[in-house]
Amino acid sequence: MEFQRAREIVASPLEYEVSYNGVSVWIDKLHDEKTATVHLRRSLEERSEVDISELKEEYLVH
Repeated sequence: MEFQRAREIVASPLEYEVSYNGVSVWIDKLHDEKTATVHLRRSLEERSEVDISELKEEYLVH
């Protein structure tokens, strides 16, 4: 994912499906143009700092 798109997702009131290594995550905070803090959607307790480039926006097919 590009930094600008990550920033749009964080600022949006809508919910977006984002994954890290195939696992659904929530972006908590952007630290700079390279890293972000994320947590698993099901667990608020476990947070990780990851490279934004490794985040992937998932497009759900209805």
